[in-house]
Amino acid sequence: MSTNSLAEELFQQLQGAPLQQVSQQLGTGQMQTASAISAALPLLLGALGKNAAEPQGAEALFGALQKDHAGLDLGSVLGAVLGGGSAPSRQTDGAAILGHIFGGAQPRAEASLGQATGLGGDKAAMLMKILAPIVLSFLAQRFMGQGQSQANPNVLSQVLGQERQVAQQQGGLGGGLLGAVLDQDGDGQLGLGDLLKIGGGLLGGKR
Repeated sequence: MSTNSLAEELFQQLQGAPLQQVSQQLGTGQMQTASAISAALPLLLGALGKNAAEPQGAEALFGALQKDHAGLDLGSVLGAVLGGGSAPSRQTDGAAILGHIFGGAQPRAEASLGQATGLGGDKAAMLMKILAPIVLSFLAQRFMGQGQSQANPNVLSQVLGQERQVAQQQGGLGGGLLGAVLDQDGDGQLGLGDLLKIGGGLLGGKR
């Protein structure tokens, strides 16, 4: 495994054409878009880390990755998310995925990101909807790609837990947002109920 955090790794993969496409979709300059993505990725991954800290949450997330997101490459997910032509599938429905990740804290997450990056709430919400399916596709590739036969919910929980710690230790925009959004209510149950629905909800069984 590389020494980069998952957020840094994914950020590198989004450089170039993907970044241009996201900028066009948002109607923002590439510098501002890159800055917003670099803040949003630790926020998304950190929230997943918080959910996966619970054994049930880790199992639900692992099952969703295995069932819906393994085998998709970033390019096709990006194309589907940005294409906007057809109705979103479970793999690309960013709004539903965000609901599972953040639960009731989703509006707070979007508003905080919008304020911190200068995007404003609407564009921040749009960015998060674009990034959520990409993050899950990236995690599925990372944990279920070639040679990853050791992947299991515990490993996923550990890695995402480390990712959350790194984001909070590094501080910066992403880490600061993570603390503000996730720990405001302090009950440690953020989105877990929503995450457990993944098995049978929009990310799971129903077509």
